[in-house]
Amino acid sequence: MVKIGDLEVGEFPLLLAPMEDVSDPPFRALCKEQGADVVYTEFISSEGLIRDAAKSVMKLDIYEKERPVGIQIFGAVLESMLRSVEIVEASGPDIIDINFGCPVKKVVSKGAGAGILKDIDLMVKLTEAMVKHTKLPVTVKTRLGWDHDSIKIVEVAERLQDVGCKAISIHGRTRAQMYKGDADWVPIAEVKNNPRMHIPVFGNGDVNSPERAMEMRDVYGLDGAMIGRASIGYPWFFREVKHYFETGTHLAPPTMVERVEAARRHLQMSIDWKGEKLGVFETRRHYTNYFKGIPDFKKYRMKMVTSDDSASVFEAFDEVLEKFGDFQFV
Repeated sequence: MVKIGDLEVGEFPLLLAPMEDVSDPPFRALCKEQGADVVYTEFISSEGLIRDAAKSVMKLDIYEKERPVGIQIFGAVLESMLRSVEIVEASGPDIIDINFGCPVKKVVSKGAGAGILKDIDLMVKLTEAMVKHTKLPVTVKTRLGWDHDSIKIVEVAERLQDVGCKAISIHGRTRAQMYKGDADWVPIAEVKNNPRMHIPVFGNGDVNSPERAMEMRDVYGLDGAMIGRASIGYPWFFREVKHYFETGTHLAPPTMVERVEAARRHLQMSIDWKGEKLGVFETRRHYTNYFKGIPDFKKYRMKMVTSDDSASVFEAFDEVLEKFGDFQFV
């Protein structure tokens, strides 16, 4: 049984990665229903939290049905990070996760996210201070290094563990790679195989099929898989991986009825949580994957991703069900 601190999370937990404008409460709820063992919020700016910025504070919303849930924060200023820990702790998450891996320029330029990979001492110092500032388990998500020539992830992981980090999730790319090329899981396995390591080591990056998840478990020996892009518009990925682990066979893909029902619920929950305008806008990115593989679908997809009112999108769902209700996914 894998444990994050005292929290039991399964024998090979599948974790929903924190993703900006993706891993919000509606999507986390859908993924949890389909077998995600741990879910994480979108990453939250520590500076935004202490300024009481509305968008940052809204991301603190968590619900009982999604536990265990981690709130992820990012920043590079010690005082701000410690104040944000206090704010986060008041929301009652099970885990506080620190983002030391986001490669986006606006985050990196402030020395946060993957930007801190240029200053490992600061990375360790921030982690240690946050561990001492909360009773909740503190975990870290990071990358292999800043670039290919600066990969020291085995040493970095060991240092983070030594200051009290309770688990580490490692994306198998450097910041310089962004999301290009293939994720390299070999250095992640080296972290896991370090005899001094005793905290869980989770792999992230290119876990895009049940076979790849099994490879991460059986070939690379990691403690769990963090799922990102493969889950966008496809929360069923979690149940498909678990079915494959149990049986060695592929689960039949969700039917058109299941897909339309999930898309409907996703949109309605988004509207209920963030209002009509944002709910409609921020759910758009999921529709391509909800309905992937259907021929002559462009007209309906365009209606879903260009309509500004939910009534038109719900109407598009009805039209899809009427026209493609018997479509067989493979």
